[in-house]
Amino acid sequence: VALGAAEELAKENIEAEADALHIIAQKADGALRDALSMFDRISIFANHKIEYATVVENLNVLDYDYFFKLTDAFLAADTSVSLLTFNTILQKGFDGENFLSGLSDLLVAKDDSTQVLMDSSEGIRKRYTQQAAYTPSSFLVSGLALLNESEFQYKASKNKRLCVELVLIKLCHLPHA
Repeated sequence: VALGAAEELAKENIEAEADALHIIAQKADGALRDALSMFDRISIFANHKIEYATVVENLNVLDYDYFFKLTDAFLAADTSVSLLTFNTILQKGFDGENFLSGLSDLLVAKDDSTQVLMDSSEGIRKRYTQQAAYTPSSFLVSGLALLNESEFQYKASKNKRLCVELVLIKLCHLPHA
């Protein structure tokens, strides 16, 4: 299938990054017509060069870079960066629940054998693997427990933003706890 898609792209004189195509496929959620529609719209808008950043922006998808930046902030115990990053995410129109669930892929990336469970492109998977390599397993396990707990609290919380901010602060202090 990938080879056929590559031939079609070449025929249409369209350049596309693998990470960008993966995001389109994820967003289409198995609906071929939706994927083709998104692909056509983005290729025209992007002048036949489909890049990851363009797809993320046009399809209103939360960029993985936020998760990488946050994990670095957690490991550095940088509460300010984590709270400001979350604020930026909220300003872009994303909700806290989707954000919380997106933080969990790092543990899966820690072990080569479980990386096949990740629903991400090879490029994103590689970035997760690099970050997981220098992230202690104890942090990942404790962090996932905090995230799981906070997802339950989020649903019942009247102040959802505060719920997420509290877990971000806890994650920043976790390496030193």
